[in-house]
Amino acid sequence: MSGKIMDEQLSNLPTGESDKKEAGWERQLLEKLATDSLREQRLRRRWSIFFRFAFLSVIIFAFYYFSDYATDEMENLGHHTALIEIDGTIESEGAGSAHTVIPALNRAFSDPGSVAVVVRINSPGGSPVQAGMINDEMGRLRKEYPEKKLYVVVDEICASGGYYIAVAADKIFVNKASVVGSIGVLMDGFGFTGLMDKLGVERRLMTAGENKGFMDPFSPQTEKQKAFSQTMLNEIHQQFIDTVRAGRGQRLKETPDMFSGLFWIGSKAVQMGLADDFGSVDSVARDIIKVENIVDYTQKEGLPERVLKKFGASIGASAATTMLKGNIPSMH
Repeated sequence: MSGKIMDEQLSNLPTGESDKKEAGWERQLLEKLATDSLREQRLRRRWSIFFRFAFLSVIIFAFYYFSDYATDEMENLGHHTALIEIDGTIESEGAGSAHTVIPALNRAFSDPGSVAVVVRINSPGGSPVQAGMINDEMGRLRKEYPEKKLYVVVDEICASGGYYIAVAADKIFVNKASVVGSIGVLMDGFGFTGLMDKLGVERRLMTAGENKGFMDPFSPQTEKQKAFSQTMLNEIHQQFIDTVRAGRGQRLKETPDMFSGLFWIGSKAVQMGLADDFGSVDSVARDIIKVENIVDYTQKEGLPERVLKKFGASIGASAATTMLKGNIPSMH
């Protein structure tokens, strides 16, 4: 009924006034719909931010809670053999990085309940920088805690950068079939200049400094640049040799091939003085340290760390590192 009355009233209005009335009604409706939509979007965005912060707060709280719990538990373990595991490539990230291994070493040595420290290594090598940092810290801790022995137990392989770390120990124990050695340095990459010539591809590289792009795989390498790279590798290799000699001392039975990059099985490594004896983590704790209670101090990445990493920009940095890795000296 009211609709009919309204229609009659609108029909009685002059044509221009009726159109204005209808246009004003439509405009008000559109403005109301737009306002409601914006309000709903703001509310949804606020709730999304709130839940993200709440989730992150829970993760951080759980991380610190369980860290404190683990610390309290380790304070009541009594006398024990401290264990640290280095498994995989020696890199700036992961289980073989200095910032992962060094804190574990410090906790193991400083714990009043630890009688000795065992580092179990299963690594083909990697960064000479990371290996050198770990080696230096192991030497420092041995001096700071002279009453605590430091042993290395080799699992499948302890080569190159892994062996660089191992020589800092008081003794090295291997399995008869373990792979040990590879005392050398390499820097690998690819060159595509011949392929580019065949395909008619022109490389346009602009640098400031004649040698700035000398490791670019799409540009030719001069003899001067090759000589420079070889000199750098030789210097790092000599550092490696000096570290092995300092760590192993008179136990080494040097041969012309010892520092050539070759590797040997555990039984041969013992004969050459690269290792001391055969043993496992359990046998070293039982027969050498005389404390069979083993406590693992390895710093392992848990759920909180994995989740928190997703809030960073580590993916881009990792991609860049992967692209440049071939041009960085490594010990494998």
